[in-house]
Amino acid sequence: MTVAEKIGQLVQSDARYGYPPDYLGDAIRAGQLGAVLNTSNVAHVNELQRIAMEESRLSIPLLVGRDVIHGFATVAPIPLGQAATWNPHLVQAGARAAALEACCTGINWTFAPMIDITRDPRWGRIAESFGEDPLLASRLGVAMVRGFQTDDLMQPTAIAACAKHFAAYGATEGGRDYSATQVPENELRNVHL
Repeated sequence: MTVAEKIGQLVQSDARYGYPPDYLGDAIRAGQLGAVLNTSNVAHVNELQRIAMEESRLSIPLLVGRDVIHGFATVAPIPLGQAATWNPHLVQAGARAAALEACCTGINWTFAPMIDITRDPRWGRIAESFGEDPLLASRLGVAMVRGFQTDDLMQPTAIAACAKHFAAYGATEGGRDYSATQVPENELRNVHL
């Protein structure tokens, strides 16, 4: 791979508008695009993958990413509600069902689980989290990853999980998204990491 092609594998583009092969096809053919986001239109995804596999020099399949946070076609309770069950097996089963539905549309990568430790109920993204307890969030996060990925990411019904967000994002000040955090090192290590 050239350096430009390696960089191209790191590039993601939004594919939710119009007919994505029209405006993303040339970048895929040139090796300038490695992932698309926000589409679950099977015909669009299939054509994008065809271009990647048949018309690009390297024939690397695209990552097709989407938030599959608490279900896909079948909607499960929000992660905060799932955490109230204290049941990793149930969380894993829900993620498995979501992965089965999502992979049928060509999605092979999800931006979940959200494993931020969240202790300020004013924060607008708290619903995506497993709450305030690091042990519970850890156990349920592992269960969700297992549900999405299975034991073998090569399986056609497995989708890659992307645990989010960077440490202490859930500790933003005043419950404001994309705000500053002031976290002492001891709390950072013992709670958020």
